Amino acid sequence: MKTVNTISELRAARAELPEPVGIVPTMGFLHEGHLSLARRAHHECASVVATIFVNPTQFAPEEDLDAYPRDLDRDLALLEGAGVDLVWTPTPDVMYPPNFQTWVIVEDLTRVLEGASRPTHFRGVATVVAMLFNGVQPQRAYFGQKDAQQAVVVQRMVQDLNYPIEVVVCPIVREADGLAMSSRNTYLNPDQRQAATVLSRSLKAAKLAFHAGERDADALRAIVAEVVASEPLAQLEYISCAHPETLQELDGSIENGLLSMAVRVGRTRLIDNLVITGDSGTRNVKT
Repeated sequence: MKTVNTISELRAARAELPEPVGIVPTMGFLHEGHLSLARRAHHECASVVATIFVNPTQFAPEEDLDAYPRDLDRDLALLEGAGVDLVWTPTPDVMYPPNFQTWVIVEDLTRVLEGASRPTHFRGVATVVAMLFNGVQPQRAYFGQKDAQQAVVVQRMVQDLNYPIEVVVCPIVREADGLAMSSRNTYLNPDQRQAATVLSRSLKAAKLAFHAGERDADALRAIVAEVVASEPLAQLEYISCAHPETLQELDGSIENGLLSMAVRVGRTRLIDNLVITGDSGTRNVKT
């Protein structure tokens, strides 16, 4: 496995890789969720490039950029074990040189859910992913369903800008107790870590109700909210039942939808989601 930092080093190393090439973009401090993406890319592609870059432009001033966990040596060892061929670890100066002023903005999809709470977040995400794609020139890109809105935004960007890239969205990887794996889970103390299972428990409750016949979008949102409210250490930021592709909120009886949420446990903001599908019902979008 080779590691490069600059764009010129990347281009030279990329030219030697067999095709097709898969990319696994990460911000580092890797867990099994990231590694599952790398292993799938290794299985499906002749070469795999992983990127490690804590992207400053997707953090708001009050967010945890400086505190975000980092351990490059550990990450590199894990990626090598997962079959990665090349790792690009650019610095902020490489990605955002002086007088940088070009941004990629995906419009409607970024105004809801995470975008409503973090209005500059997806501008940073779309821009850095576009730069990673331009640098690596992959045929496939691997993202986790854990960041469901991010995956939808990247898919739209790829379609709109005619990138010759297949975006592969892989299942959420969870701890044994259901908590979705996240680098930010390390912020939680033991009591908060236990409380954080309320995210997956609330989504599971809504899924069980859905398959038992409850198809009303408002009722499903209410089930999630009720379970979260039962956990004293958890504060619900939002709960959504939306169209999986447009991310517009659904109303009335639904046949499928994306249930997603953000919850604060202590000072840590966690997100989770699941897609619910059924064989009957009609889908309506709130306007």
